[in-house]
Amino acid sequence: MVRKLVGQVTPDEKDEIQALFERRNGLNELAKILTADNAELYEKLVKDMGETGSKFQAWWDRMARKYQWESAENGNWEINFETCEIFLVTD
Repeated sequence: MVRKLVGQVTPDEKDEIQALFERRNGLNELAKILTADNAELYEKLVKDMGETGSKFQAWWDRMARKYQWESAENGNWEINFETCEIFLVTD
């Protein structure tokens, strides 16, 4: 695995993706313990997971356009929340 520094975001932009990242992880953990027995709560979780996932992807798409980050066919971007640096990770 190769990690290449390709850019940086502002602290405010970092805060936005960090909140989505933490929310997505929390929802994924909740999904592991929630059963479909509680249909109403289950549907809320599924809807929230979808919305959060869409916002998460939209942030990456928006930042990639704004900063023109290098990309790769089988790569993905990662953020270092402490430094606001963006890395391209490839196999």
